[in-house]
Amino acid sequence: MRIWSNSFTNGAAMPAACAFAVGDSAAHVRLSSNRNPHIAWADVPNGTESLVLVCHDPDVPRDGRRVNVDGCTVPLTAPRIHFFHWTLADIPVCLTALAEGRFSNRVTPHGKPGPLVPFTIKNGTEHQLRHGLNDYTDWFAGAPGMAGEFYGYDGPCPPWNDERVHHYVFTLYALDMPRLPLTGRFTGLEARMAIYGHILDEACIFGTYALNPHAVADLPK
Repeated sequence: MRIWSNSFTNGAAMPAACAFAVGDSAAHVRLSSNRNPHIAWADVPNGTESLVLVCHDPDVPRDGRRVNVDGCTVPLTAPRIHFFHWTLADIPVCLTALAEGRFSNRVTPHGKPGPLVPFTIKNGTEHQLRHGLNDYTDWFAGAPGMAGEFYGYDGPCPPWNDERVHHYVFTLYALDMPRLPLTGRFTGLEARMAIYGHILDEACIFGTYALNPHAVADLPK
């Protein structure tokens, strides 16, 4: 199975338009366009009944006490955890691409609705896709102006004082079942656990992003 994006080159920097935030000389960061990137795929194996797309960042600091604190940096060696940015489930096999901006086109305070995602394919067929909660749900839990359930795609916003370039991994899973075996709200981690043992094939690409000016200089072109 193959996967690619017209929004960014595999291994290179993701565009600011697909990020949650961009750098700002006065305020460190400001909100960006937050557009989901274009994702396309081919060579889905025979027997596939549905697909699941997951985007995660494996470079998020485990300890948030130094994150975005003036006079501090998050060192390269700081322990890291995974942060899920997008989970899209029940993708029909007849679908072969997701357009940039189709599922997210701005930052939405309190989060976009979900989990159900009505989706019409070019031939007019209606499909009911589902979005999982992304990890901004927990990140913004204590922020009155942002707190809520964040479904679907919300893009990169690494700490502006992190020495590490962050990697955003988009993985497409071909499954032997027509529907993700979860009901109601679910997270990216729960989705990956639920599909264990049902994966016929998978493919991934990744983009990079940073907000620390020193780390930005290390971004692959």
